Amino acid sequence: MTTIVWFREDLRLADNPALSAAAERGALLPVYIQTEDGTRSLGGATRWWLHHSLQALMEDLGCLSLHRGDPSSILVSLARQTGATAIHWNRRYAPEAIAQDTAVKKHLAEVGLEVRSFNGALLNEPWEIATGSGSPYKVFTPFWKAARNRPVSDPLPTPTITLLQLPDDNNKLSDWELTPTTPNWAHSWTNYWQPGEAGAQARLAAFLDEDLNNYSQERDRPDLPSTSRLSPHLHFGEISPRQVHAAVNFQPFQDPMLVSGAEKFMSELGWREFSHHLLYHFPAMTTENWRPAFEAYPWRDSQQDLNAWRRGQTGYPFVDAGLRELWQTGFMHNRARMIVASFLVKHLRIHWREGEAWFWDTLVDADIANNAAGWQWVAGSGADAAPYFRIFNPIVQGQKFDPNGAYVRRWCPELAELDTRFIHAPWEASPMELSAAGIILGKSYPYPIVDHREARAAALEGYQIIKAT
Repeated sequence: MTTIVWFREDLRLADNPALSAAAERGALLPVYIQTEDGTRSLGGATRWWLHHSLQALMEDLGCLSLHRGDPSSILVSLARQTGATAIHWNRRYAPEAIAQDTAVKKHLAEVGLEVRSFNGALLNEPWEIATGSGSPYKVFTPFWKAARNRPVSDPLPTPTITLLQLPDDNNKLSDWELTPTTPNWAHSWTNYWQPGEAGAQARLAAFLDEDLNNYSQERDRPDLPSTSRLSPHLHFGEISPRQVHAAVNFQPFQDPMLVSGAEKFMSELGWREFSHHLLYHFPAMTTENWRPAFEAYPWRDSQQDLNAWRRGQTGYPFVDAGLRELWQTGFMHNRARMIVASFLVKHLRIHWREGEAWFWDTLVDADIANNAAGWQWVAGSGADAAPYFRIFNPIVQGQKFDPNGAYVRRWCPELAELDTRFIHAPWEASPMELSAAGIILGKSYPYPIVDHREARAAALEGYQIIKAT
């Protein structure tokens, strides 16, 4: 029996339930359909990653049928051309994706095609974890405790595949123009990333060998290469959570000293699960405040400040370093993300939606659930959110998590020669010290666009309005 496998956010061969089940039935046709009808358009960074990930998948499979347009009509047409009797895919959980998949499944069933969907993206699907009363979890810690008590099945091996010949109407990947050209702002990204299943496995292996041991102590240090950088691979499904779960949890059996790092890293994977849990049960959280009281917050509308933030020109080096890392690599360390996001919503008092949209366009790991949950957590408007009164001091954060200034010096090279005492607050250096470092504040590096104390006071005043509603 012939099966069509519709690839989406599962661009891998190993531990791919839809692919493995199709391979057991007989010959199969692997298909990828570029469709943004009803779903959120990809950002520029994720389009770049998608191009390279699809290229890698085509090489791993030997072929991949590429199409653009309406999935229902394309899949029916392909089934008629190939004689396929079934369509397989792995489930997605964003509200628009669920709506699209539901409509496609209904149409395919109406024309007599068998449709099977699988969980290839999460350890536990959003409806499988519930409180004692049957309601969704709204706090991470009890959610993750419940999730950790559930067994996780072993990842599936790479199946033996018998491929069908590609239909004649196949598209070329280059026709989709997913990568930037004029200008090619991603020209150096291949120095940082290897999209594809092989790259994902190599990244996991390197993390386990080099960084897991110190992960719990060093994960908040953006100046150190101590994080997994697996998030884009997970988002595009080049590696599955089950594969990561199995590999990470095996480490303490080899070395008991790795227990702390393994548990801490698994909790980060748990936050990804929690974000999808929230999105499934509260689909409006991508655009609306999870806590309605935040509708009363007096947000500022300042395009000038927003542009300075986007460009990494706020005058706060730790903030600027994070935003410049993002622009130059398509990625930002998680601690820097927290400080950068906090600065936008609490120092500049610009709505979290503006930051969420910027991250969506510029992050290679832009994920609709993680992005919305993260931004609302920082803003204080989300589930299990940071307290409204927690306003990160970007100077103190820099001193604590980039103590030698290596992160700032890398991404803000105009500050490279400044003494470490002033690297996170250049305006505190004397004119002689600035001159010796080749810095002219206001020219080679900006003055702070807002005073920390004044910004903190204004943010707290705004939050008093929320408390009064």
